Amino acid sequence: MQNIELENISIDEAEYSVFDFETTGTSAKYDKVIEIGIVKIKGNEIVDTYSTYINPGRQIPYYITDITGIKTEDIADAPYFEDIVNNIEDFFGDSILVAHNLQFDQSFLKSELYQIGRDEFKNSNLCTLKIARKLYPELKSKSLGSLVSHFRILHKGIHRALGDARATAEIFLKMMKHLKDDHDIETISDLINFQSVPSSKSSFRIIKKKLVGDFVSLPDSPGVYFFKDAKDKIIYIGKAKSLKKRVKNYFSNTAAKKAKKIVRQASRLGYHKTNSELTALLTEAELIKKHNPQHNTMLKKFSQNYFICAQNSHKYPDVKVVTAFDFDGNDYFGPYTSRETANTLVEIVNKTFMIRECNEKEFVKKRKCYLADIERCIAPCINDNIKKEYNEELIKVYDFLSGNNQNAVDRLLNKMKTLAENKKYEEAAEIRDSVNLILSQLNRSSIIAEPINNANVLVEINDFINKDFILLLEGKVFIKDYLLNEKDYFETALEDYFQGSIHLFQNINSKDLEKIKIAVAWMVKNRNNIKIYYLKDYDSYEDLKMKRALR
Repeated sequence: MQNIELENISIDEAEYSVFDFETTGTSAKYDKVIEIGIVKIKGNEIVDTYSTYINPGRQIPYYITDITGIKTEDIADAPYFEDIVNNIEDFFGDSILVAHNLQFDQSFLKSELYQIGRDEFKNSNLCTLKIARKLYPELKSKSLGSLVSHFRILHKGIHRALGDARATAEIFLKMMKHLKDDHDIETISDLINFQSVPSSKSSFRIIKKKLVGDFVSLPDSPGVYFFKDAKDKIIYIGKAKSLKKRVKNYFSNTAAKKAKKIVRQASRLGYHKTNSELTALLTEAELIKKHNPQHNTMLKKFSQNYFICAQNSHKYPDVKVVTAFDFDGNDYFGPYTSRETANTLVEIVNKTFMIRECNEKEFVKKRKCYLADIERCIAPCINDNIKKEYNEELIKVYDFLSGNNQNAVDRLLNKMKTLAENKKYEEAAEIRDSVNLILSQLNRSSIIAEPINNANVLVEINDFINKDFILLLEGKVFIKDYLLNEKDYFETALEDYFQGSIHLFQNINSKDLEKIKIAVAWMVKNRNNIKIYYLKDYDSYEDLKMKRALR
């Protein structure tokens, strides 16, 4: 396995294998591995896992059984390390190996490989314990348990290899966000350098006097900051939830290589305050496009989200899961943070409503499939005169995806009753499970209960001292008191909406699309700090202001 060039690989694009061993003791020289768990991360989400017992060829000490619950009889028929080493190597691939207290797990991996005459794996590696020491100096303990508690992560399978590896993976994903947002870590090279720089008591220093003055004047509030060179040209733009805390990291001994380079070149530091982190993000994106600073070389990426798309470009639309939305004439519900949630919702839609599930290739054959026979589709493939009936069914799908459950539940209960009467108990149980998922409010996991491309909503943000307001009107974005606007159209847009005039939000463009993508990605991660007001629920602008105290 060859090590790959990591200098310019984005931390969002890299693949990681988070692994953990359970062992017969603490010495890699004398003890053996009894279990391995690996969690694969790609695209900022967990995509696969691998785990197995490993026969150590000896008894498991009682105190290890007491800690892990693994008994000698559990591993009696387990494979030896040499039997599964190729599986481990294949699963690792060229990914970056990650572990909490990597030195411990790495020592056992090296020992096991040495004992079977295999060379060490050449993968690059990261230690979440080392990173935690740099990122969270305020925490008394940086143990796995302490970080699990700090991040409020559900830790199933404590002291079991896969359980601990999964908890470490969840922590690592949290760390990645902090590293990007607060330390400008963009590449794997930056990240490896960050974990390797030794901690120093002298964690803060500014050399240039003008930068000292500029830094002192920074407020502890959200906003955008920009470094300027001696010619007053902006060389870097960033955003922050707290300007003071964020910029302080640039002058830390553990700052990324890029951050140190920016400081060396900078002569002055400026900022613009905003009312929330979200408007700081939106402002940052616009300013970067306007000024094109030399050090803003990598586009910011957001965590993967999923949408349910109703393909209106087709005469008989179906629904499917997609990873992005656009102003292309289709309707997009979401975003959902989990592909599993989005897939489950589509599965429920298909079980409940009689819209087509076939792809275009099958549809154009004009042949009825078994779904029509079991009354799961009204078969537009052979009945081209049922557009009205199909649209009525599609309206019910939209109603369900908007969070209204009753129609779907009633339909499924009737299906379950019929199946049970026909003694099809297994199929009835599947329908029952779908009903339970609906009743658990699964379809309310979307941020906005309207298609995003056509949403008419007011978003209230409460993540700091001041409130912030963003208006989404049929694809256009209006921000209250937005500092980059020559004229504030926020109030006018609301008034026009309630008067039935939409001339202000014609001609949707790429700038609006980017703003909405930024906004929904942020809202998914900060849903506890927002309130969504649906304009259709209010009679007038005055009604909205009176009931929601908009100010």
